[in-house]
Amino acid sequence: MSTIRIGIVGLGGNTRLRHVPGFRACPDVEIIGVCNRRPESTQVAADEFGIPKTYSRWQDLVEDPAIDAVMVGTWPYLHRDITVASLELGKHVLTEARMARNATEAREMHATSKNHPELVAQIVPSPLGLRVHQVVKELLAEGFLGQLREVVVLGVNNAVADATLPIHWRQSAELSGLNMLALGILHETLVRWVAHPTRVLAQTHIYTATRHDPAVGRAEQVGTPDSVQILTEIPGGTRGVYHLSGAIHHGPGMQIHLYGSEGTLKYSFDGDDHLAIGMKDESSLREVVIPPEKAGGWRVEEEFISAIRRIETVQFTDFATGVRYMEFTEAVANSAACGSAVEVQTVN
Repeated sequence: MSTIRIGIVGLGGNTRLRHVPGFRACPDVEIIGVCNRRPESTQVAADEFGIPKTYSRWQDLVEDPAIDAVMVGTWPYLHRDITVASLELGKHVLTEARMARNATEAREMHATSKNHPELVAQIVPSPLGLRVHQVVKELLAEGFLGQLREVVVLGVNNAVADATLPIHWRQSAELSGLNMLALGILHETLVRWVAHPTRVLAQTHIYTATRHDPAVGRAEQVGTPDSVQILTEIPGGTRGVYHLSGAIHHGPGMQIHLYGSEGTLKYSFDGDDHLAIGMKDESSLREVVIPPEKAGGWRVEEEFISAIRRIETVQFTDFATGVRYMEFTEAVANSAACGSAVEVQTVN
């Protein structure tokens, strides 16, 4: 197709920041329609970005024959419904992460996409690790770590430490599902580099059980954890430890550590990607300078459009990958609920 026409359901913060500019940087791409939760918000977005069509219901947008591809920028509670409907109506889909509220919804999305192999189905990827990705993959392929022994995943901050803060949509079980804190974006980044865990033992805790919801004017139950700790088993004998929390001060932020028999690799994110490595006989880690020709970056919208035009295939992130990280997330929730280790249930 000469011009690809995009419709956006849920033009919120991340879509404003990344997706609208990303699509507009692609040649022969037009954003022609938008639908938000409220008509007032829809009109504001249309006026701000000069989008010609508005819709009162997302169903009307995906049914519009003038639209070739749908950008799903909503919260996870609508990802399955909009994605399935869009694919069945012949639209390509780029959906915001997390993929869905749970593994069942994610599998339904993937099954529908497999029934329409001519359509591109992509998930907005974790932005973590993109700059260093090629260098990390090369180090691992060269055997820098030796045998991978242990993995540490950290995602710790004070985002929900203040008990007086109103409830955020990410804390609603109805809107966010089983997704918790930064688990999704960190785990998705990790499994670009190592094998998927097969077994988990988890515990979770909510420190502030209820928070005020300004939308309804009353206190609501918090439905997602403030704190998560996980032990994992990874094929090959590797063991993993995850510590995620939004409830403590002066934490380490977001990091991924890979510890091997011959060396160590530490990735950290503080607004940019940083990579440090060290061999077993070195006294300290050294910062890795990423050569410009190997530095990755955000090109999600370009990748989506290029996949539609069959110039490339989706690398970050396809639906099969999304299902795997949702299966892991569900295993964590199940383990925390029952108090014992559980297998990660993978359904092809």
